[in-house]
Amino acid sequence: MVTSDAILLNGWHVVAKSEDLQPATILPARLLGENLVLWRNGDRIMAWKDVCPHRGARLSIGNISGDTLICPYHGLAYDTTGQCTYIPAHPDLQPPARAHVQTYQAYELYDLIWVRLGADSQGTIKDKKDASEVEFIIPPSFPEWENPAFHKFLCGSYTYHSSGFRAIENFLDVSHFPFVHDGLLGDRNRTATADYEVEVEENGISLRNVRVWQPDPDGTGTGGEVTYNYRVLRPLTAYFVKQSPAGELTIFFTVTPVDEEECLGWMWITMNYGHEIPEAELRAFQDKVVRQDIPIVESQQPKRLPLDLPAEFHLPCDRASIAYRKWLKQLGVTFGTV
Repeated sequence: MVTSDAILLNGWHVVAKSEDLQPATILPARLLGENLVLWRNGDRIMAWKDVCPHRGARLSIGNISGDTLICPYHGLAYDTTGQCTYIPAHPDLQPPARAHVQTYQAYELYDLIWVRLGADSQGTIKDKKDASEVEFIIPPSFPEWENPAFHKFLCGSYTYHSSGFRAIENFLDVSHFPFVHDGLLGDRNRTATADYEVEVEENGISLRNVRVWQPDPDGTGTGGEVTYNYRVLRPLTAYFVKQSPAGELTIFFTVTPVDEEECLGWMWITMNYGHEIPEAELRAFQDKVVRQDIPIVESQQPKRLPLDLPAEFHLPCDRASIAYRKWLKQLGVTFGTV
């Protein structure tokens, strides 16, 4: 395992779409520098370290037989607890207790599969600096999920060859809109960033009253001034409500820290208007926006997010990223940062 960051190890991270893990399907994944293998047994999802403890073969290239996952190298069978139950080369041998695959907790929500590598079942981390507790309730809140007034669609995953924290910081940054998203989320002739409010809360950060002129805020082609209200819900999960004359559009953005300099972005988008617009058109619009962001984020040096503020200079419009960097440093995050 690459990191010892308790805040990340005990957090929940998306590793796959639910629809991609069908019965009898084995999926490889990677999280925090750890190779994982995912498979289903009835309603349960298994998330294991992707290595056979016998000779180190990748279990993700094995197969499922009944209630067991079979290693592709020597055919050892592992039950749903990760314990070896059968060794073909020695059918009468009772497998030793150490013939056990490392298992992790898995959770299915919002049509996504979430995995946690840590052992803290409550998801509560003690801040050693001031003995306060930072609670990350599972799952992250997504209020529009059950609201019938909103239609929703999933975009991604998007691959960034950069730190996941760079991707989240870009999501919070509106002053890049006129340059990276000119003609869509911004206009090069209207570059001034209006003042906005930032508040560091007990379990995250809020940005309020972020006002921006957008030629095409949502793919409908109707421009106007919009107002964003953001919340950073987890170190790698953020959310906004965008209010426009047409209605409300929200994005729930969660980032998988694959490695320190690689991540995956997943976006649930909801709208309480535009129900007549084909979902494919709305998704294509969001794909276009994110594909404009990715090369910029990947170009940033260093690829890992600097948490020491003097490492880069800052502008008044950067107050959101300044608050985010300070918060991550307070949480003790080191993975994917410098």
